[in-house]
Amino acid sequence: MNYTLNQLQIFLKIVETRSVTKASEDLNLTQPAVSIQLRNFQNQFDIPLTEIIGRKIFITDFGFEIAEAAENIINQVYAINYKTQSYKGLMSGRLKISVVSTAKYVMPFFLSDFIKSNPEIELLMDVTNKNKVIRSLENNEVDFALVSILPTTIPLEKLDLLQNKLFLVGNNNEKYKSKEYTKNVFYELPLIFREKGSGTRQTMEEFIKKNAVPVLKKLTLTSNEAVKQAILADFGYSIMPLIGIKNELQNHELQIIPVKGLPIKTVWSLIWLKGKKLSPVALAYLNFLRQEKDKIIQEKFSWYERY
Repeated sequence: MNYTLNQLQIFLKIVETRSVTKASEDLNLTQPAVSIQLRNFQNQFDIPLTEIIGRKIFITDFGFEIAEAAENIINQVYAINYKTQSYKGLMSGRLKISVVSTAKYVMPFFLSDFIKSNPEIELLMDVTNKNKVIRSLENNEVDFALVSILPTTIPLEKLDLLQNKLFLVGNNNEKYKSKEYTKNVFYELPLIFREKGSGTRQTMEEFIKKNAVPVLKKLTLTSNEAVKQAILADFGYSIMPLIGIKNELQNHELQIIPVKGLPIKTVWSLIWLKGKKLSPVALAYLNFLRQEKDKIIQEKFSWYERY
């Protein structure tokens, strides 16, 4: 057999995405290039790794076994690279983090200085909804996850980073500007929800249930950005994390509507599996956060305390 590391990485990405097109996008390669490498890789085995049914690609049982072996090989290569760099006094390796979608406004600020100081480190950060984040953590596919609602089904360790505040938000053309309103204000407000599986939606639904808040009208959207645009377009209102609307508040495009019982406060926490043996890179990052998080909050999130 004469397969290459490049072929192993491409096959792993196809297994992960179940799509040649998505794999090519994630790897910044053309679709024909990925297809050729997949074909060359498969030709080295007498047993099929994939099957095409209709226009969908399916991974065979044998393909999954080869994918597992391929990941082990690639991890060993990274280990070799890490040892080489460590002899040179450089930190290298992969840091894998999964974050809930709204955390994309938080996590980069807690990563930037660490990555700049260690340019040999490869950062892999997946931004998705809460359910998928927890699944990747349970499957030990990542070093860390960033969430605002802690899962209760798996043993975890955590480092709290930043308070998360959720307010009722509307566009700036509306009349709700002066006083604090009671929950009765919801009788006249059409509400916009995030999709099922979203931590923001879970928090919003818990508030609604706890306070017996009436839901006049419900629109469901699949990202924080989509919710913002819907509010700007006067589709309705939503309970949103403050962290994601800084620019719109400062530009007077959105406004916080003061309601008794709001904001809802949770905490952005970096979590990892209890008992997990952290890689040298992951351990170095954790130590960096413990030393620098207060400084980062002061420098990057001072605006946050005004609300």
